[in-house]
Amino acid sequence: MSKNKDATVETVVETTQSQVVELTADLADLQNSTTDSSNLDTANVECKDPKVVSITEAARLNNVTRQAIYVAIKLNKLRARKETTRWTIHLDDLEAYRRQKYSRAKSTFHGELLFDNNQGYHSVSQVASMLNVPAQKIYYATRIGLLKAIRKGSAWVIHIEDVKGYRENYLKKKNSKRKNAG
Repeated sequence: MSKNKDATVETVVETTQSQVVELTADLADLQNSTTDSSNLDTANVECKDPKVVSITEAARLNNVTRQAIYVAIKLNKLRARKETTRWTIHLDDLEAYRRQKYSRAKSTFHGELLFDNNQGYHSVSQVASMLNVPAQKIYYATRIGLLKAIRKGSAWVIHIEDVKGYRENYLKKKNSKRKNAG
């Protein structure tokens, strides 16, 4: 019984070894043919359409993170194609995404621009940078009534005349008190 078992084990080992050799040869052939054809495909794609970029290149061009590009693709805001393991984005699709991308400057409320700087309407952050103060100071001034602001949806909108009044009545007074105290 032991001899039969040993003979069976030897037969299985020999069969397995020969199968491994055959599979290894098949795998090598397959890898060589895949590598050759993928190199040709890549060369053809690059020659045919140089207007295709990767996720990393798209992120660099848009000045955002790679994760932001992935999220835009997932939300169907950016068209992309997945070729085997690599995402590719056509430059025209990237430009369309850039045009429709959210921008606070293009925000509207009831069809009108929220922050129409040409008509003198500004956001809190714009006012803060104009006055060279932190945005929290502007929020505080609107909350306690020192600076008049209008709430449109979730945004505070401040008119330039109100900014000038706040600068004259409150910021210059504080600066003059500091100069007199010093």
